[in-house]
Amino acid sequence: MTRYWQDIQPGEQFETGELKLSKQDILEFAAEFDPQPYHLDSDAAADSIFGGLCASGWQVAALMMRLLTDALHQQAVPVAGLAAVPAMRWKMPVFVDDTLSARVMVTGSEATSRLSGAGSLDLDVVVFNQHSKPVIELSTRLLVAMQEPANAD
Repeated sequence: MTRYWQDIQPGEQFETGELKLSKQDILEFAAEFDPQPYHLDSDAAADSIFGGLCASGWQVAALMMRLLTDALHQQAVPVAGLAAVPAMRWKMPVFVDDTLSARVMVTGSEATSRLSGAGSLDLDVVVFNQHSKPVIELSTRLLVAMQEPANAD
C-alpha cells in the first residue's frame, strides 16, 4: 500500500538495510570522482590522518542516498525529489569492508512545496558502521507525492 505524504508523521523513525563497502568499491569511486591518495593507495592512506584506505565522503553520502531510497521504496513512499540538504557532517572515515546502515527520523512536514502535488518531509539521517559508530549525519528535505482527494460524484 502506498504511503503518501499525508500518511507520514513527524516522529516516525525507521531503519534501512545494510551495504558493505569493498576495497574495489572505494578504488573505483575514488578513481572516477575523488582521486585523493588516501582513497587510492593503501600505503599513502596508512601514512595519512586516516590511517588506512578509506572511502570518499561523497561516496558515503551517495551510499546514504541508496540506503534511504531503498528503505523508502520498501515502504512504498512515492518520492518526487530531494529539495535540500541543509546540514551534513562526516563524523568518521569509512574503511574497506565496513558495513553501513542508517536510522531515519521524520522531523517535520509541510504541505506546501515547490512541486505541485507533493509535500515536503524533513528527515534527520544518521549512517552507522557495523560498530554502531556514526559515520555521517545529515538533515534533508524530501518531496513526497500527496494523495489526490477522491472525486465526489
